[in-house]
Amino acid sequence: MVPRFSIQWLSAVALAFGSLVHWGLARGASDTTAQLQAHFDSESNSVHKAKAFEKLADAQIRDARVAQKASDFSAVGFIWEKFRNNVRAVLAALKKQHPNAEKQSNGYRQLEITTRLGIRELDQTIIEVPDPYKPPLTLVHKDLVAMDDEMLKLLFPRRVLDQPAEPAKENPQ
Repeated sequence: MVPRFSIQWLSAVALAFGSLVHWGLARGASDTTAQLQAHFDSESNSVHKAKAFEKLADAQIRDARVAQKASDFSAVGFIWEKFRNNVRAVLAALKKQHPNAEKQSNGYRQLEITTRLGIRELDQTIIEVPDPYKPPLTLVHKDLVAMDDEMLKLLFPRRVLDQPAEPAKENPQ
């Protein structure tokens, strides 16, 4: 005999499951930027710090977008300066604990990807903010690009990024 489930019972199960999923997603998204920053600041392992920065960076970018939509451009500048300082802190910690990025790239890779994402977001922000707020954001952008270039050189030391590629030599036959 096959058990029959009533529509009400199935609806109740679906509602309960949906509520649990929603509660779990809301719980994960409820971490505030301040909580993520506190966790980031307290992390002593550089690789874990880089991974914590991924979540923190997402929150900071989200906060910068909200502030920009509210025309709070001072807050936008402050958020991007904090983002830059966090990148600087992670990079310094990684260089101290794992000086050979080519062999121990974990942490460096996450930081480089997150920094590159931040640079793209900041490029868009600079385009959209009023002129008086652009100079400090441009300085932050310059610092982020410099740190990103440094990370790439640490990750790929044998590839010289500053030199142009040599033209292919023709073999006369």
